[in-house]
Amino acid sequence: MKKNILVVDDSALMRRILCDIINADSNFEVTETCRNGQEALDKLKEKTFDAVLLDVNMPVMDGIKLLEELQKEKIQTTIIMVSTLTTAEADVTIRAMELGATDFVTKPENVMDAKGRDFSDNLLTMLNAVLHSANYKRAFVTPKVEKTEKHQPSGSKGGGNIPAAKGTKLIALASSTGGPKALQSVIPYLPKNMDAPLVLVQHMPAGFTASMANRLNELSEVEVKEAQDGDVLKKGCVYVAPGGKHIRVVPGAAGHTIKLSDEPPISGLRPCADIMYQSLEECKFDSICCVVLTGMGSDGTKGITGLKKKHSNVFTISQNAETCVVYGMPKAIADSGASDEVVPLEDVAKTIIKNVGVK
Repeated sequence: MKKNILVVDDSALMRRILCDIINADSNFEVTETCRNGQEALDKLKEKTFDAVLLDVNMPVMDGIKLLEELQKEKIQTTIIMVSTLTTAEADVTIRAMELGATDFVTKPENVMDAKGRDFSDNLLTMLNAVLHSANYKRAFVTPKVEKTEKHQPSGSKGGGNIPAAKGTKLIALASSTGGPKALQSVIPYLPKNMDAPLVLVQHMPAGFTASMANRLNELSEVEVKEAQDGDVLKKGCVYVAPGGKHIRVVPGAAGHTIKLSDEPPISGLRPCADIMYQSLEECKFDSICCVVLTGMGSDGTKGITGLKKKHSNVFTISQNAETCVVYGMPKAIADSGASDEVVPLEDVAKTIIKNVGVK
């Protein structure tokens, strides 16, 4: 049975293009279209859809206001934003995911690109990944994380208490589809005195990573920034790989630093988590905590399995199937046998701190 889709966009041409793309896939069918958020709200009060493709800027009621109304009315649905590559829309799109949107697809600026293969493939890949997940109907709800637990570093895989690792430490985190929303249940719950820096690869285009980093910084005790070439890693700081750049961690006289590059994408990904993890093989950390959150594909698995062969003290945390928007990347690392602890999203932050401790 085909998944029924609601398309919400103020452009008649874009509605037509989206409908043509979606209806060409045998898995989906656009059953309704709306010109603004108010029309969509009225429709969602009456009918249930498997997914809603939602524009950001619209007259009468924009995408953000619609999400706020859906939260207020307690109407749960799977929403994927369709957003253009502008700084203003990047900020709004990050806000949309705080309000329950699952993820986003970048909308081309011109009609020819909108009708092109890249946009069509990206849109259908996202829909297939999200709507074939067992959890997509729960994606509108953000897990409740207990702030009171975030400073407690005790606990272990076996249920007992272990001291956090000693010496120099690093946290290396990777996420993809559903990641921008999931990260808001992790990064704001890390204490500012955590005893390690954190390097983060989230699959996003350029511009969106800066907006995501800025928003996480506003919400968090730790400092969050989009990484710059040459940054010296500091404890209690999160370095987000810029969209469109690979990120490596390299040892140096002044400490470990960030190295960015424009090398070709790996399997269509730049940044690629495997590149980040592979770079850690040459680093001088006493212990490394790898974290893999929701996302399609298997990025990170090759890098982490290789790192574990070269480094004697690597601990890997992966998100469990029940809380992932898409159980792809965490499944791949778990299936490989390289995951040391599988936890729900709401437990990721405290599991990290259990392993790296606070200073």
